[in-house]
Amino acid sequence: MTEDPSNRADTVVTAPDKEPPAPLRRFRRDRRHKTLGGVCAGLGRHCDMDPVIFRIGLAVLAVTGGVGLIFYGFAWLFVPYDDEDENEFRKLLTGRVDGPGLAAIVTALVGCGVFLSMLNNGGALTFAVVLALLLAGAGYWSQQRRTADPDPVAAQAVADAPPEAQAPPVAGARSWWRDPIVKDGTHVGGTGYFWGPAGSEELSPRYAAAHGPAGKRRPAPEQPRRPRGIGALVFLGALVAGTLGAGLTWDDRTLGDSLQTGLACALGVFGLGIAISAFRGRTGAGSIFLAVITAGLLAGSAALPANITTDWARTDWNPASASAVRPQYQLGTGVGTLDLSRVTVAEGKTVTTHVEVGAGQAKIVLPADVTVKLNAEVGVGDVRLPADTSPDVDVRPGIDKEVTLAPPAGSKASGTVELNVEVGIGQVEVSRAS
Repeated sequence: MTEDPSNRADTVVTAPDKEPPAPLRRFRRDRRHKTLGGVCAGLGRHCDMDPVIFRIGLAVLAVTGGVGLIFYGFAWLFVPYDDEDENEFRKLLTGRVDGPGLAAIVTALVGCGVFLSMLNNGGALTFAVVLALLLAGAGYWSQQRRTADPDPVAAQAVADAPPEAQAPPVAGARSWWRDPIVKDGTHVGGTGYFWGPAGSEELSPRYAAAHGPAGKRRPAPEQPRRPRGIGALVFLGALVAGTLGAGLTWDDRTLGDSLQTGLACALGVFGLGIAISAFRGRTGAGSIFLAVITAGLLAGSAALPANITTDWARTDWNPASASAVRPQYQLGTGVGTLDLSRVTVAEGKTVTTHVEVGAGQAKIVLPADVTVKLNAEVGVGDVRLPADTSPDVDVRPGIDKEVTLAPPAGSKASGTVELNVEVGIGQVEVSRAS
């Protein structure tokens, strides 16, 4: 008679083997297939895509708004290679400045400069944002498309399986944290710790290895000298170079050219200091941060109007007749006042003039009996007309106002004045003579 296997008490239900989870892939630069810094090759391997797609996409983003250079530079700086744990930024902080680290910083700085120069180009920035989102979405989809879905049957079988049986502890096994204890409470040998009862130091091999025989402490090993920080000297040198560069060109150059010269000198000192730190001393993150800020200010100074001078002046133009009105009045920096109160324009005649101030205030005094066609353009500032009675100043960027000012009621009909006023940074103030 055979025994039914289903009646056995020792039947063991084994759960299906659970597949180990796939290791979490982290974004790392690829050294073997790199073209420049290995960023695009690492993105291709991380997202399971052809690196050429990322190379073309980042190249387009680099020329349309600088976003590609910014991403590539910072990824090159902060993402290590797949066979290393230390990135280029950490190497810079420890004083090991080499070619890849400097190239990553220069790439990021150039990208920031291109991005700041494209702030007024909304179409290019919109295209760059859309392309960046498309690249990110394509990379995420490609990374997730090969992820295997978990088998619900296998997962339920693993959850319902009984726990595995474990062997009971072996009686009489030695404790992991101390030697066996004798019946009278004493230890056989040292405790193995740096502390313990008095007189047990000589029995502890770890204590003897650290302190030497007879409780004498061994001298601490001499620590290697850390490289001397030169960040303060680099900052001082950049400050002096920037001041000298701007001061020597302050009198005979425009404000934008003078600032660009000074900031370029300061940025050159920062770059030279970072390069010197590869051989002598070290620079910290503060120098790199100040170099980025200086590069941003340099890009911003390039956007200043070219007619802003460095000397503040007050200029009055007082034409006595319509024939004495010049076609154009210019002032670099300061307050320019064009007084047309004594100008008489015959009926049916038109007088045209243009006033341009780089930075400051343009004041226009109109005749009492003329019709004025005003076109005022202000880069950053405010426009005040004769009808404005509020003392508040509304500073806004990109003001372009075109109005027609009719003569006051009851005044004799006269001619027309066509007035174009352009101010880079400042205010346009228009008033009528009493």
